[in-house]
Amino acid sequence: MRSYSQKRKNKIIIGTLCGVMLLMVVGYAAFNSVLEIKGISSISSNWNIKITSITSNVLNGSASNASEPTGVGTLTATFETDLVSPGDSMEYTITVTNSGTLNANLEKITMSNPDNEYVTFTASINGETINTGENTTFTDTTKTLNAGESKDIKVVVTFKDVTINKMEPISSNLTLTLDYAQNDGSGGGTSTTNTLNLKGVDVEIAETGDGLYADEYESGRYFYRGINPNNYINFNGELWRILSVESDGTLKIMKKDGIGSMLWDKTGGKNGDNSWERPADLNIYLNDDTEGIDSYYNSLSTNAKGLIQLHNFGVGKVRIGNTDLAAQIQSENGTIWNGKIGLMTASEYLRANTNTEQCGNYNLNNANYNTCRTTNYIVPSSGYLWTISPDITAPPTYRVFYVDNLGRIKYYGTTNESPGVLPVLYLVPNIQLDGEGTSDNPYTIVTE
Repeated sequence: MRSYSQKRKNKIIIGTLCGVMLLMVVGYAAFNSVLEIKGISSISSNWNIKITSITSNVLNGSASNASEPTGVGTLTATFETDLVSPGDSMEYTITVTNSGTLNANLEKITMSNPDNEYVTFTASINGETINTGENTTFTDTTKTLNAGESKDIKVVVTFKDVTINKMEPISSNLTLTLDYAQNDGSGGGTSTTNTLNLKGVDVEIAETGDGLYADEYESGRYFYRGINPNNYINFNGELWRILSVESDGTLKIMKKDGIGSMLWDKTGGKNGDNSWERPADLNIYLNDDTEGIDSYYNSLSTNAKGLIQLHNFGVGKVRIGNTDLAAQIQSENGTIWNGKIGLMTASEYLRANTNTEQCGNYNLNNANYNTCRTTNYIVPSSGYLWTISPDITAPPTYRVFYVDNLGRIKYYGTTNESPGVLPVLYLVPNIQLDGEGTSDNPYTIVTE
C-alpha cells in the first residue's frame, strides 16, 4: 500500500463534443467521455453553433490543468485535469454561441453513469443540474439558444474525499448525447412566458418590478432584485433570502436578520487588515469548525451544515466612487477565496436594485440614495451591514465597504464593531424546493 505523501497525480482527460465532450483519464480514476450531437430536424446553412471559449478555475485543493483546454471554434472541447488529493476539484466553463440565424433548442442530454468510486462529475446549465445516469429534459429557459445568444455549461470534476487503498488505475466510461433541434416557433425562445425551473419550482424571469432577473454581467446567473421579491427561503429553521441562482446549480443565500455587530478584523496590524482571505477575524468566526470553538458555523444544525457547498467567493478590492459596475465586478472576482460562509459583495448590493438608471453603479447609488433605497430589499431598516469587499486604496489597507440604513455604500475601518453581519453561503446543487418564496410561505428545502 502506498500513501498520498508519494504525491502520485490522478490524470483526468475530459472530452466534450458539441457543447460538452468529457474525457477523463485519472491516475487513480480514468474517464473516457463522448458527447455527440444528434440533429432531429432539418437544419439549413444558417445553422452555426460553436464553442467560443473554455475556461478553468480551481475550486479546491491542488487541482490544475495538465494541458490547456482546446476546441474553441469547433464543437469539440478537450481538456485534461490533474487531481492530487481527495477533495481536489476543478470547474470548467464551456461557452456555446449560436452565431447563425436560426434559433435552436437543446432538447435533451442523456448521460451514462461513470460509476467511479474516486471521482465525481457534475454539469449544469442556467442553474439546472445535469445528473449522471439520468435523461435530463430542460425547461424552455435553459434549452433555448437563440440566434446571437451564448450560454455557459459548467462542468465540475472532484476527487472524492475518500481514502485510497490501492494505486492501480481504474477506468470508467462516460457517454453524453446532446440533442439539438431547430426552434420551429412552437416553444422555447418564442414562449411568451420566460421561466426558470428553480429546483422544482417554476419562477418567471422578470423584466420589470420585483423578481428574478437574468444577470447581464455574468452569463448563466440570475439575480433577485427589487424592494421585496419573493426570494425567502427557510434554512437552519430561519428566514434567509436567495441572492442569486448560480450557473453551477448552487443557490447563494443571505440571512434575513443579522447576527450582531462585529468588527471585521483587528489582528492584521494596529488598525486591522482588509484581506478577507488572510483570514480576517470575521472570516474565522463565521467558518471555524473546530469542535468546542464558539463560531457561527458551529451554531448551525447538523442538517444545515450538510447543505452548505464549499464555494468560491469574490473578495477583490473595490474602488471608491466607481462608475463602472462591470469593472467593479471584475475587480471583486480578481481575488478568490474558497470557503463555506462569507458576506455579500458591494456589487451584489447594487445588483439587487431594479432602478439601474439611477442606482446602477456605486457613484449613482450614493448620489441618488433617497430614491435607490426604495427599490432594493437589502437596505437595512436600521444600523449598517458589512460587505466582504475591501477598499482598494493603499495606504491604508484596513478599510472595508458597508451599506448604511440610507442605502449608501461607504467604507469603515475593520476594527469598528458597529456594522451588522448577514452571513452568506451557497447551498448544495442537489436539492429541490417547495413553497412560493414569500415571507408567509417561504421556499423549503427538500434534499434528493
